[in-house]
Amino acid sequence: MKRDRRTQLAAAVIVYAAAAAFAGFQIRIPAGGAARHDVRPGPGVRVKALSDYFPALAKTPGDSTVYILDGGKPGATVFVAGGTHAGEIAGEMAAILLVERARVVQGRLIVVPYANNSAILNNPDPKRPPAAPSFSIGERVFPIGGRLTRPEDQGAPDPPSQKNAAETDNSPRDLDRQYPGRADGTLTQRIAFAVVSLLKTEKADLAFDFHEAPPGSRLALMIVANPKNIELAAEAALVLESNDLPMKIEESSSSFRGLSHREWGDATGARAFLFETPNPAMDRTSPGDPVNDPVWPLTKRVGIHLDVLRAILDSYDGGVPEARRSGILDVPGRQEIAKSGLAAFLRQEK
Repeated sequence: MKRDRRTQLAAAVIVYAAAAAFAGFQIRIPAGGAARHDVRPGPGVRVKALSDYFPALAKTPGDSTVYILDGGKPGATVFVAGGTHAGEIAGEMAAILLVERARVVQGRLIVVPYANNSAILNNPDPKRPPAAPSFSIGERVFPIGGRLTRPEDQGAPDPPSQKNAAETDNSPRDLDRQYPGRADGTLTQRIAFAVVSLLKTEKADLAFDFHEAPPGSRLALMIVANPKNIELAAEAALVLESNDLPMKIEESSSSFRGLSHREWGDATGARAFLFETPNPAMDRTSPGDPVNDPVWPLTKRVGIHLDVLRAILDSYDGGVPEARRSGILDVPGRQEIAKSGLAAFLRQEK
């Protein structure tokens, strides 16, 4: 990734399973285990599992696949998570494109496309229903899940104060409220514990959590950054704005705990970020098509995630010695994806 305008920007500081069968696609679930997905890694990609970092997660619905792209040369370790909320499909697809398309020549890229694998099998949340339980890109079919861990997987009932936890914004089954997790906690807390263990074990330098929000909401088109790397987010945002992609910047709250960008950054050495793109299906008054919306199609939202990722990595690389830089190439952005479509960047080989 090449760097532009470093001198100009240096001072910038100012955010259903539905019985597991989807229209010809089946999520494969081994007995007592986690869902497996149609992700087709590129050459040389190593495959692990979250349970490799926290063995107690093995053979549970919370285990998920981890993909490692190693450049074979010292450099930054970059972590990307999609699917924290399984209905936020742009983040999942952006993560899958990285696994299938990115080429790493320095450092490492570690990707978990479905961070909360139980949520993929959850019925959609009442306030945020998808248009369908799956969607197609070419001959590939991908699931649309719910926001939260399935109640039957959690291992503990929702608190009495939450009569319908699926409709709250602070549910104990929301992975992005449970970091840094607990080794002896609920399934959601154990997933969170495994992710933080991965970040620590692999000594991640940068960590990104891909999300979506309702169009028009405060969070839509936002970068949220841990306080220790808010300047890096601001510098990247200036580059993005010059390329006609205005992104708001917000610093992680010191009082609202449990969120990835806050707890990852506080508990580990990683510079932690969260991105939000506008998902029409999340409009509570008039849900739209999550794939083919005329204003916010999936192609555009996936491209935004990858453009923001590239901008932050470029800003990071411009401020560290060469031996500590990221070397992630061949990542498509908004323009390439809009021109060629998502199918052009997905692998056809199984």
